[in-house]
Amino acid sequence: MAGAASLFLHRPHTAPPSAVAKAAAPAHGGHETTPATMRLEKCYFCSSTVYPGHGIQFVRNDAKVRRAASIAADVRHSLPLPGPRCALRHPSCARQIFRFCRSKCHKNFKMKRNPRKLRWTKAFRKAAGKEMAIDTTYEFEKRRNVPVRYDRNLVATTLLAMKRVKEIRERRERQFYLNRCVPAPALSLSARRTIASG
Repeated sequence: MAGAASLFLHRPHTAPPSAVAKAAAPAHGGHETTPATMRLEKCYFCSSTVYPGHGIQFVRNDAKVRRAASIAADVRHSLPLPGPRCALRHPSCARQIFRFCRSKCHKNFKMKRNPRKLRWTKAFRKAAGKEMAIDTTYEFEKRRNVPVRYDRNLVATTLLAMKRVKEIRERRERQFYLNRCVPAPALSLSARRTIASG
C-alpha cells in the first residue's frame, strides 16, 4: 500500500470545477484584479524565450569574470546579457547567471559549442543573413542599467510604445523574409552548366 500511496502524491492536483469557478470570481467585494505579468527571459544559447517555471538556470561562481569587451560584443550581436546587472559596472562581481530554455541548450553550453556555428540557433540565423539582424527596433530591447523613478504615465506610454515597436518589427521581419525569398532570375541552361561544373 505504501507504493500506491506514493503514486497518488506525485500525480498533479486537479481542482474540481466549483473551485475553479470560485477562483475566477472577483475578490474583495467585486473589484477585478489585473493579472500579474511575469518576466520572460531569453535563452543564453539559442535566444528563444524562457517562460516562468521553465528551463534551467546555471550559476557560475568560479571567480571567472567576463570582461567589458566581451559584454559589449554580446550587446553588438544582440545576444542577451547574462549575469547580474552590476556586472557592467563592477568587474569584481564573480557570479554569472545563464538561463537555458531546455537541456539541449545546457548540454551544448557545457560542451563549449559556439552558438553561431549551430544552424538551429538565432545567432546562426542572424549571422547567415536568414533573419533580420540590424534594425532600429532592436535598440529598444536592450537592457538599460539605469534606475528610473516609477511614474504611472511613463509606464502607460512605455507599454503603448512597446506594442507599437513590436508591430513595426513584425512588419519589417515579414518584409525581410519576403525580400529574401524572392525567386532568383531564371538562368539559361549554359549558365547552369558552368555553375555546376565550376
